[in-house]
This record gives sequence, structure tokens and C-alpha cells, in this order.
Amino acid sequence: MAETINISVRSLVEYVFRRGSIESGFRTSTALVEGTKAHQKLQKQYGESDQHEVYVSAEIACRELLFVIDGRCDGLLQDTDGGPVTVDEIKSTSSDISEIEEDSYPVHWAQAMCYAYMVAKDCELHHMRVQLTYMQVETEDTRRFVKEASFSELEQFVHDVVEQYYPYAQAIYEHEQRRNRSIKELAFPFPAYREGQRKLAGAVYKTISEGRKLFAKAPTGIGKTMSTLFPSVKAIGEGLLQRIFYLTAKTITRTAAEEAYGLLQAHGLQLHVVTITAKEKVCLKDEVRCTKDHCEFADGYYDRINGAVLDLLQSETIMTRTVIESYARKHRVCPFEFSLDVAYAADAVICDYNYIFDPRVNLKRLFEEQRRHTTLLVDEAHNLIDRAREMYSSTLAKSGFLALQREFKGIRADLHDAAKAINQYFITLRKRIGDRQMLVEPELPEDLLALLDGFLASAEKELAASGGTPASPLLLETYFAAHNFVRIAKLYDERYMTLFTSDRNEVSVKLFCLDPSHLLRQMGKGYRSHVFFSATLSPLSFFMDTLGAGEEDYSVSVPSPFAKEQLEVFVQPLSTRYQDRERSREAIARSIYQMVTRRSGNYFVFFPSYAYMSSVYEAFTDLVGEQGEDSQLRVLVQTVQMPEEEREQYLAEFQAGRDGTLVGFAVMGGIFSEGIDLVGERLTGVAVVGVGLPQLGPERNLIKAYLEDTGKNGYEYAYVFPGMNKVQQAGGRLIRSETDRGVLLLIDDRYLQPLYQRLLPEEWRDYTVLR
Repeated sequence: MAETINISVRSLVEYVFRRGSIESGFRTSTALVEGTKAHQKLQKQYGESDQHEVYVSAEIACRELLFVIDGRCDGLLQDTDGGPVTVDEIKSTSSDISEIEEDSYPVHWAQAMCYAYMVAKDCELHHMRVQLTYMQVETEDTRRFVKEASFSELEQFVHDVVEQYYPYAQAIYEHEQRRNRSIKELAFPFPAYREGQRKLAGAVYKTISEGRKLFAKAPTGIGKTMSTLFPSVKAIGEGLLQRIFYLTAKTITRTAAEEAYGLLQAHGLQLHVVTITAKEKVCLKDEVRCTKDHCEFADGYYDRINGAVLDLLQSETIMTRTVIESYARKHRVCPFEFSLDVAYAADAVICDYNYIFDPRVNLKRLFEEQRRHTTLLVDEAHNLIDRAREMYSSTLAKSGFLALQREFKGIRADLHDAAKAINQYFITLRKRIGDRQMLVEPELPEDLLALLDGFLASAEKELAASGGTPASPLLLETYFAAHNFVRIAKLYDERYMTLFTSDRNEVSVKLFCLDPSHLLRQMGKGYRSHVFFSATLSPLSFFMDTLGAGEEDYSVSVPSPFAKEQLEVFVQPLSTRYQDRERSREAIARSIYQMVTRRSGNYFVFFPSYAYMSSVYEAFTDLVGEQGEDSQLRVLVQTVQMPEEEREQYLAEFQAGRDGTLVGFAVMGGIFSEGIDLVGERLTGVAVVGVGLPQLGPERNLIKAYLEDTGKNGYEYAYVFPGMNKVQQAGGRLIRSETDRGVLLLIDDRYLQPLYQRLLPEEWRDYTVLR
């Protein structure tokens, strides 16, 4: 009996008919977009006897596999004069519709031909008409192309498509058989669960089983990564899932996920796991320019990608950045695009938050059916709130349009005029703002959006004329900024404010998302389950509110597995408030000095800002000099936008058994305050200066006011909770295992106030106050 492969028409034809080359990010502008409203508008024009959204399916045997192919055709049209039945496939586009020719998109013809075959077979029709209908989403202009085909031609076409898909389908099917057998035999990869680990793993499995969201506060050291991955892998074996997305904010937590999968593989698991690395990091060229003229890995990409994907999946299981780069060179394909294509085939994906939640770069080819069998594991979920605000906000500045106005003067009149009109808008805006520096309004800047429509149309013509290789990098950059601004404008509602800012020669407009919870809910819609977890998801009610929890969703809090004796906590009640910083900086420096000289070892000192860190660092080094300290005490200082190589060198200095003392000055919420593991004697103590409150500013105050209007404590939600989360993250670097010991120094008099005491982890509350 043949084994059954279920596949949608769309997935089938998109695999077989991938052709061409990557033409920079510009392909986003000319790509066809999802347009439900456009589909509905055209379908309303159908006649009474016509049908829309017609479900069709067919079974096609190919060697030892039986393919069950299905989908929904947009329209099934009857000819009133007795002509052939027409299958109508609707596509919407944001680009110039006049540039679309009959043979521009073979994949669309393939999709429509498959639907026509299924209809003809089901209704026993000998002849069919196949129609492609394109609609421009802004102008609503349409363009149609029609072909006719006999049933035998349609049948031959579909069988040829399935034949081309067969090697890939066979490889995936055989892998799934091996994978499922390995999962059934897979045991937990440690001799026993740590305290709290079984509780978290059980909650994750229950969440997946019931299709809910879970918000889990789980301390460092219990093994959060394995506690979420192991039950998710088991859920694949039980048929509850087909895919796991492990989402992170930082590279170092991606490494932890890779290591966890590697450990499961060492215990027999066979799973396809791919890591998606940012294009800028994984590019094989000296400069990121994704055009066929500049990059041989882009030119002809789709002619080689199917063979590359098949080779990788048949040869590897855990596909890290290094593995992806190796196969990308072998098959001469872009490693970034390669990793995206592999992600659609893999069982598990490790990537940044934005591949799911950001409307600009999310994995749009994950269809509804695939989402229903996918779980999202969101690591360090406390980071997602500010990241989401960034994803769902957009800023546009004057300077780019002034530069384009000058660049295209006398070269391209329509583009020059469009850029000039927007530049003039900003000049008028500057006069409106006057001496206030900022205006805030609860409405969209409709005049600007109208001007941007004209600019985008002119820019697209210029970019299309250049064949995707524009002479002006600025035009491409400004085009994407404008395109994103218009896209974000479509999300604008009562959860947004518009910020008009004037600063010296620059004028900008920002669509600022005050509350991303609704959009996170929308972007995460359709996935089977979500697991948001972090050591500092506290207070849980705050994170559930801001990350889009529903009434039916779960939460779990796992206590620390470590003994209180492992950690000594001290509070130094000095003021770190902005107005007191100059007065208290020497006392703070002295307190840090006393901690690090009490016992030799490695210490971190965290500050709320670079400026404050520099000020205390100066006082600290003066104190060291006064004490006649020799070279046995070394100080490292984190710098702004530290290159990756320098970060690694910085951390490499924290070695166990070193002679003397090392003190690392760093900022809260930065690269060294989250996600790093310095186990044992690699870290002796941590000092946290301040309570981590975000800097006072107009945007934070707008968030505060919005939250107060919705009945919440605006100051706590906008300032206190995010600040204390950074404190917990920084202090959490210290105790990472059952054998770690260390000292934690909290410097701020607010730690003695009930509100801040309540937000300290339970194991920190048995502290000693220094006088």
C-alpha cells in the first residue's frame, strides 16, 4: 500500500517553480502581496452561477507514494454561452500592474492549472479555461490572462509537477519515519529532572496539547531550554506538532538552543534543526548587495536552491550557521536565503523574534495549515515587549528626501518632484513645531501618507527600470523606509501616537506603538501554542498583559532550585537618582571597591547608562590609585556598539583561578547582563547600581499616560517593572549552578521600599543592609 503525502497546491507549485535570481530586498516591492480585500472585491463581480473559494482535491500516485493534493481556487466561473468552465486565480500586487506580462509568474499558472485539473477530473470535463487575474491594491486596476487546456494536457502537467516534487517528498517522508521512531525511543537526556524542571516540562506539554499560551517564570539553573524543547519534541512524536520555533533576542541564547538539540541528538534524536542568522552576519561577500551583478550567490539562486536544500536535508540534522555557510558555498547559493528556504522544510527552527512577529520580515510562506501544527517557544520573553514596540513603530526623516531631490534633479522629473514635495512637507512641519522640539497627535499624518504614495510609485518605476540594481543606494534605502511607514500606518489605531520631532537640521515623523499586545496577538494568531518563558517574567500579570495573554491562557512560576546559602546579598542605601549622582558617586565607587577587594576573583558592576558608568568608573579608578593598588586589580569597560570580537575578548577575561581581581563595568539591559553563563569561579560577585528605570523621556511618558487611561498603574508598568526586570537579569548572572557561590550588592535606597522589595526574587530578600 502506497504511503500518503498530504500537500497543498500552493506548497507543491512553489517548490517546483522557484526560478530566477535574488534582486536585493527590492523583490519585496514587486512581489505579489496577500490581499483578502482585493480577492473579495473581484469575487463580488462574479455572476450568480459562479462560485468562489471552491475546495478541490485529488489523489495522484507517484511510485510508492500517494500524493493527496488540495487547495481552494478563488473562482469557478460558468460561461453562459456554453463555453468551457473557467478557473480564476486572483493575485494582488502593490507594484505597477502594467509591468506584469502573461509569462511573468509561471508559479501562478501552475497553481491555476492544478486547480483546473482537479475541477475537470471531479466534474468529468474534457476542456477547461484557466484565468489569471491581477489587481493593483491601491488603484484597483486589473489585468487578466487566459489560456485553454484539454483534460489530458492538465493531467500531464500535474503529473509532471508531482514527478519533479517526488525526490524531495521521498526524502522528507523517510526522514519523518526515522524522526518519529527516534522520538518514541528518546529519554530525558539527564539522569534526573532538576527541581522545578519536571513542573515546567509538564506545563509546556499540557499547553501544546490544549493549544494555549503559557507564561512561565523559571529561574536560571533549572534548565529552561531543555524543559521547553524536550516536551515539544515529544509532542511531534505524538502527532500534536510538526514544527518547533525557538525564538530568541540574542545570539548567545540561540547557541544554548543548538547545544540542547545537540545533546538530544547524542541521545538518539533525529531532527532537522536550522538556525537562521541575520543576513549581515552570514553574507559571504564583503558588502551586502544582493544583485546578480555583484553576488554570484544571488545570481541564478532559484536554479540551484532545490538541489542545495535536498543535499543539506539528506546529509545533516543540526544545521548551524557554520553548516549553512559550508553548503551555501558548495551549491553557490545565498546562505541567508538558503536558511530561510530550509526553515520551511525543517522540524525545528532557531531564530530571532522578528521572523514570526515582525510584519516586514516574518516567514510569510508558513501557511495556515502549517501554523496550526507549530509551537512557538519564546526565550527571554521579557525582551519581546520593547522589541515589539520597535517592530510596530516606524520613523521617516526629512534628510533622505532632500538628498533624493538633489540627486534626481534634471534626471527624473517625477521622482525629483515627489521627493521635493515630501521635503517641503517637512519644512512646513518644522515651522509648526517651532521651539517645542516635539508635537504629539493621536492621528495619522494623512497628508504625508498621500505624498508617500506618489513617491513610492515613482521610486518603483525607477527601481524596476534599473533591473533591481539601482544606481542610487539612497533611493533603495528611502524606498524601504517609506514602504514600511505606509505598512505600519495600516496598523494605526487608538494604541498609537504620532510624534513630530525637530532637532537642528533634521525633522522626523514617528508612528509610535504604545501597546504592542494586540499586534503580538494578531501576528501569533493561528499557531498551535505559545510558550513565553524567562527567569525574570515577574510580575507575571504585567507580562501577560503586555504580551497578549487571553483569559484561557496559563501561567506557571517555578521556584529557584538553589540554596540561600549560595548567595550573600547586601543593600547599600545610597541615592542613584539623577539629581544625586554627582554627590553619591564617590561613595558608590567606595562601596564597589570594598566588595571587590574583600575577596579576589571576577566581578561585574552594572549601571543604568553608559554616562553614569563612565562617571563612577572615573571615581573608582581614582580610588584605586589612591589606595596604591598594583596590577593585581584589572578593570574592563563595556563600550557603545561593541563589535562581536571585542565582546568575546571581554568575556574571555573572566577565567577561573586567575591571579588578582578582574572588575567588568557594564550596562544593565546590555549584552553582558543577559544570557551569559559564567559558571563557578568565573564570576565571584555582581554589583547592581540603581533600580534600572528607563530614562525619563516623552515616549516613556506617553506609554505611562496611555496605560493610566486603560486603568493600569502607568508609572509601574512604564518604568518600575521594566527597570526591575533589568536588575533581576543583571543579578541573575551570578548563581548558574548548584555549586556556584557569590556576593550580590544592590546599590540604591529604593531597595528598602516595599514596592521594590516586592519585585526582588525570593532568594534575594534575605539581605544585609550596609551603613
